[in-house]
Order: sequence, then structure tokens, then C-alpha cells
Amino acid sequence: MPLRYKTRSSSLFPVVKLRLFAAFRDKLKEGYTLEDLRADLMAGLVVCMVAVPLGMALAIASGVAPQYGLYTVIIGGGVVALLGGSRFQVTGPTAAFVVILFPIVQKFGFAGLLIAGFIAGLILLLMGLARMGRLIQFIPYPVTTGFTSGIAVVIATLQIKDFFGLQILEMPERFLEKVIMLFQARGTASFYELSIGGITLALLILWPKFNKRIPAPLVALTFVSLLVVLLCKILPDFEVATIGSRFSFEIDGVKSYGIPQSLPRFDWPWNFVGSDGQAFSFSFETMESIIPSAFAIAMLGAIESLLSAVVADGMARTKHDPNAELVALGVGNILCPFFGGIPATGAIARTATNIRFGARSPLSAIIHAVLTLFVILVFAPYVSYLPMAALAALLLLVAYNMSELRHFLHILKVAPRSDITVLLICFSLTVIFDMVVGVTVGVMLAALLFMRRMAEVTDSHKVSNESHLLTANKQIPHDIVVYEIEGPLFFGAAEKAANTLGDITDNIRGVIFLMNEVPAMDVTGLVAFESAIGKLKGGHRKICLVGLRSQPRELIRKAGLINGQKDILIANDIDSAIKLMDSGILSL
Repeated sequence: MPLRYKTRSSSLFPVVKLRLFAAFRDKLKEGYTLEDLRADLMAGLVVCMVAVPLGMALAIASGVAPQYGLYTVIIGGGVVALLGGSRFQVTGPTAAFVVILFPIVQKFGFAGLLIAGFIAGLILLLMGLARMGRLIQFIPYPVTTGFTSGIAVVIATLQIKDFFGLQILEMPERFLEKVIMLFQARGTASFYELSIGGITLALLILWPKFNKRIPAPLVALTFVSLLVVLLCKILPDFEVATIGSRFSFEIDGVKSYGIPQSLPRFDWPWNFVGSDGQAFSFSFETMESIIPSAFAIAMLGAIESLLSAVVADGMARTKHDPNAELVALGVGNILCPFFGGIPATGAIARTATNIRFGARSPLSAIIHAVLTLFVILVFAPYVSYLPMAALAALLLLVAYNMSELRHFLHILKVAPRSDITVLLICFSLTVIFDMVVGVTVGVMLAALLFMRRMAEVTDSHKVSNESHLLTANKQIPHDIVVYEIEGPLFFGAAEKAANTLGDITDNIRGVIFLMNEVPAMDVTGLVAFESAIGKLKGGHRKICLVGLRSQPRELIRKAGLINGQKDILIANDIDSAIKLMDSGILSL
């Protein structure tokens, strides 16, 4: 039975319905067979092959050790699939998070990142409980395309260092400074690193053209790892950076290289390393600085996860529960930091792979998390041979696919100038500053442009005797003026509609407003309408409102414009309005 938390009907807050295990229960109601289990096992295996290298690569790109990306796959991927509302969603670290997580690690250390992820999980949980899952659809397409393409550019820029083997001790925080630093270090590029990166990238692109059943990352990364081991034995001077040479860990005072061959360990997030390798210290200023980043993680996580769920619905012809998905995503991100997991969200590419390889239920995503744990426990020593240049090549391809270059160029070609402006501003701000600035400004600008468009849609004009709105052989008396208002009467359009009333002279005894085409009115529209009516009543004229729809009628009634005022009449059509003008009878 669904768990329900109810408030009083008179409360300002809606009834909150929490459906845990929503996708799982829906599948079980339809029936789950042994054939479904075999299909989920195969899909989970394939997705695991994709998720393992990506999880490590994305953790490294975010500024942390590779095993923490795998812990995210295990904890986040398993919990969200179990509790969530999307049948085929695969959750884990994603490329979109890199631009947010990397600056957090630089400023607050790994502990600061885990605390930000925990707070983001709380925000996502509250969003799900508040039933805000449907609000994501109101983010305009130029905004999502702009910040997604901007993130892709930033991710690709971060991979240049390892792809070319550039010797840079520490990358600066700002994008333009990164570009300058990379350009200045161009002379330190390594032929061996570039060769390994180029071979990996070529395999990643070409392999799917010959075989789509075996994931390209598994083939490419396995091949180049074996190639590196072989070349190290053949060529004395051959040297490339690998996970084993770049990362180390310490257990019981013993230092080892690569990733630990053990279960994720439970620990409090603040016990991990802070900035500059020092212990994390709580302070009001630190938490005040972390919360905006946590909010950005939550918003991006919600957007990407729900977009991924929509893509999954389109591919598999299913229907997800967005609020259950947000609750599950929140719980997953609350739990991940206690095991060293970085923030997680729905991964569109892995979700699509899950569907393409025959997944039948959320169990496939849970299997992919379990198999990732198996990889750590069995194959961890071999992971240390993975070249950093190969992982950089993998992320370069991810960035290219994420950029949606074809859609970006299509918008530039066919979209209205206002949408192009939103796209380019959101893209530029995301690249130069960060995603939070880009999305915030993009949404605000898109909202302002939408208001302007709606104001242009709303129209007010005088009705002549030739109008189709009049009954046959009926004429509008010479001392009565009829105005038709079309479109929503809100703050962007109310003043425009009111300005059309300026040509009313003293010999006019009545004004009729046709409002059949006014679906909604806000308080600014009401104030402008009241002001216009007040000016008209000054000449002892009668006013009749015709065809009021429910929302504007209720707002006007609450404002007291039609409560017992003999000079403001209500009618259903023009003919009735003219008769009321002559009789002076108020009709409600």
C-alpha cells in the first residue's frame, strides 16, 4: 500500500503521496518470469561494462579517486533503481556533474563534496515529497540545450591535459584561465600519451560500426591496457600515466596503488579529507558556501534524471512517476556520501543502453550495481593498468555526444531570435562561469521573453457593426462602444489592453467588454482593468462584461467590481448586454 502523509484540506500544502518501489511494484503486477530475469541479467551485465570505466573516469574528472565513482554506481545505482519510479533508469555519476563537483573539491576538499551531495539529497527528497517532479518540464529547451552544450565544452577542456599528456601541476579554477594554461603547456605534450588516447578514441568510434553487442568501452579500454603493458616491456623509455601511477590508497598503514580491492566502507562524510589534505572543519561560513553548490547539484540532478526518465519512456513506451523518482534519487544521494560516493543522477546513455539490451524491470539496474561491486572485489588489481589518456578519450566522446551539436546548430538555424539569444547566453555563461549562473540567467531571460510574447498575443480592439459577433440585422447603438479582449490579461498585457480605451468621448453612455477569449487574469491585470473601469465610470457611463470565464469572473467578484454595483453589468452576449444597458438591470 502506498504511504500517504496527509495535511488538512484547508492547508496551503497539497496532499503528499509517497510511492516507494513504484516501478518495481508496477512490473510485479504485470508479472515477472524467468525469461524476464535472464533479460535483466544480460542488460545489467552490459550496463556494468559501460558504467565501470565511466564511473572511474567521471570521478577522476571531478577531482577525486576513481573508486569513489564505482561506490556511487554501487550505492546510488542500486538504491534509486530499487525505490524509484522509472522502470529502466540507470543512476550513477554523470558528466554533467563534473563542472559543479570539480570546483567544490578544489575549494572544500573531498569531505566538502560529500557534504554537498548529502544536502543535495535532502533537497531532492523534499522536492519529491512536495510533488515538484512535473515542474522540470517548464524549463525551456534552449536553456537545457545551452547549459548541456556548455557543460560538454568544459568537460572536453578538462580532458585535454591527460589526452595529450601535458605537464600541469594544478589546473586553475576559471575556464579561460584553464585554456590559457593548456595553451602554455602545449610544449610538454607526450607522443605516447597522445597515441594511446588516439587509439582509444578511434576504437570507441569505429567498434560500434562492426559490433554493437559488445560495448565499445570494454573493448577499447581492455585493448589499450594490454597494449600499454606490452609496450612497457618492449620499449624501455615507454611511459604513460595510469590509474595505478596516478592514484593510491592506504589501508591499515599500508600504501597501495590503483583502487582498493574491498567493500565500500561506512564513514561520516566529514571524516574524509578536506581542502589541502587537512581535516574538514565545520563553520557557518563553510556551510554557507557549500549550500549553493548543493542546491545546484540537486537542481541539475533532478533535471537530468527526469529528462533521462522521459527518454526511457519514449524508447520503451512506459510511464514513470517523477515524484517517486525524485524521492528515490534523494535517498540515494543521502546514502552515497556515507560510503564515499559522489552525487548521482539518471544517466541517459546508460539508461538507453539498458533498454537496447533488453531490460525488463528495475532489477537490471540493481544487477549492474551488484556486478560493479563484483568487479571491485575480483578485478581491482587489473584496473590499475588503465591509462589516463584512454579514460580522457572516453570522456571526450561522452562530451561530444552530450553537446548535442546537431540540435544546437538546428536551433541556431530555425529558432526565433529570442530563443537563439537564450541559447547563446546560457551556453556562454555556463562555459565562462558555471552552470548555476547559466541556468539561472537563462531561465529568467526565457521567462521575460515569454512574458513579452504573451503580451503580444493579448489584444484589445473595437468591435464594428460588421462583426460576426453580432446577431443578424442587429446594430450597435451609436452611443455604445464594444471592445473585445483576446488573450490572458496578466501583468505583461494588461497595460496594452487598457491603452486601447483612450478614444472614448463624452457622448458615449456605455462600454461593453467582450471577454470570452480571456482565459485567465492575474492581480496586475485586475488592477489595470479596475483603473480603466474607474476612468470610464467617471463620465456616468455603464459598463457591461460579456462572456466572463470562471477564473476572471471569480477574481473580479472577489475584487467587488460586480457586487451590487448598478453601473457594472454582466451578460452572456452582445444583444443581452445592449438590452441591459437600456434597462439598467444587473444580471448575475
